Amino acid sequence: MIIWIIGLSASGKTTIGRKLFLRLKESKEKWVFLDGDSFREMMGEDLGHTIEDRRKNANRLTNLCKFLDSCGINVIACVLSLFHDNQEYNRKTFSEYKEIYIDVKMKNLIRRDKNNLYKDALEGKIKNVVGMDIDFKPPLAPDLVIDNNKDGPDFDSIVKNIIKGLRLDKKYKITM
Repeated sequence: MIIWIIGLSASGKTTIGRKLFLRLKESKEKWVFLDGDSFREMMGEDLGHTIEDRRKNANRLTNLCKFLDSCGINVIACVLSLFHDNQEYNRKTFSEYKEIYIDVKMKNLIRRDKNNLYKDALEGKIKNVVGMDIDFKPPLAPDLVIDNNKDGPDFDSIVKNIIKGLRLDKKYKITM
């Protein structure tokens, strides 16, 4: 199974993904956690943040997930996932694909942004920021949408809702 968690920077996708990973690991199944930023670093940081480089990086991540899936290893991938055609490819290719969209309004993303990514983009200091000068379109057919607009979100409750919403508790015999 590949669980593809989609959201803009500062949406909480990595925190949610890590907590979900730790919870699903309890099932004794083989799980791997992939974060888009860590993946980019692991691959040698040879790509920038242009649309073309983002496409190459997305393809690399999809190929790694395809390989892990073929080995019977489950993956939680936390990514921006800009390309609807990649999402559709994933849905058709992986043995089981679940897509989760973490929905957060831009004003909340800017307020939460500890790295000043959005602030720097708004001030013109950096370019190629998704949600600013690169358009972000939410996924077309997510299996689950999580509204993460609250201040101080309860990540444990979000993870429980994901497990129940995707029926992972039944599939992996996880006690809630």
